[in-house]
Amino acid sequence: MKKKLKIAFLMDPLESLDLKGDTTFALAYEAQKRNHKITHFKPSDLILKSNQVLANICKIELFSKNGIDNFKYNNRKLELLSNFDVVMMRQDPPFDLSYITATHILEKLPNSTLVVNNPYEVRNAPEKIFVTNFSELMPKTLISKDVSIIKSFRDEYKDIIIKPLYGNGGQGVFHVLPHDENFNSILEMFFKLNNEPLMIQEYVPDVRNGDKRIILLNGESVGAINRIPSKGESRSNMHVGGKPEKTTLTSRDKLICKTISQALKDKGLIFVGIDIIGNYLTEINVTSPTGIREIKSYDSIAIEEMFWDFIEKKLAI
Repeated sequence: MKKKLKIAFLMDPLESLDLKGDTTFALAYEAQKRNHKITHFKPSDLILKSNQVLANICKIELFSKNGIDNFKYNNRKLELLSNFDVVMMRQDPPFDLSYITATHILEKLPNSTLVVNNPYEVRNAPEKIFVTNFSELMPKTLISKDVSIIKSFRDEYKDIIIKPLYGNGGQGVFHVLPHDENFNSILEMFFKLNNEPLMIQEYVPDVRNGDKRIILLNGESVGAINRIPSKGESRSNMHVGGKPEKTTLTSRDKLICKTISQALKDKGLIFVGIDIIGNYLTEINVTSPTGIREIKSYDSIAIEEMFWDFIEKKLAI
């Protein structure tokens, strides 16, 4: 008889999520179906006391019937996270000091508790910076807050995308055309709001045909979905109206996956989502990658089942 795992999900409050499309809900529901014990805690519930990692944790019950997802919280209590078999770090970006602090605290857990993804590597692999390790696969890219350098990049590549370095869900992403008079205002706005550099990229026209999300499990591609921008929009994120459609992997997609595979395995980045536009890798998402429910809807691939099969085998239960 298989051992029943104790699993703690570090994630945002369930009531704040769109459960219908939520990847974390799908992962947790599958764990519940396997009779594993699933619990929930928020980033603010994480505690480090005398170098022991604790959290105010509550057991959760999940329900999914007739396309409607729901949940029930039970009583919350203080528990040692070292008593858990798996901690799922599914805290949504932004990748800010709260997120970084959580990685530092979770890193103190013993090896007997598997943290997915490896918190040390998550901290050192923010999506828009980690991807630059594979710059040969990317569109032309600049990370800077030097206005003169950014202007030179724009002069060279004309049509550009400006992104916040630690943003998510397509928020704050601007497509700046060669003669856009708002260019200076956009830079002023960003630098007034925060102190971080920006990511500037050459615009890839293929985005109009979609931004492909590929899920990799332990470095191997297990499913993909294409996300089509809505009319008049350059962003394809589903948070801002992008529409999913069925897709397949091209030979270029497979090459990109193969190129990054070993790095993901070496870093313990078990559950990863990458974004590809045309022939270019644009992001490697290691914080809380999404898309498995859309993939299941279009391709009948149950990545949540594959995920727990992998974890159970890894923990030899």
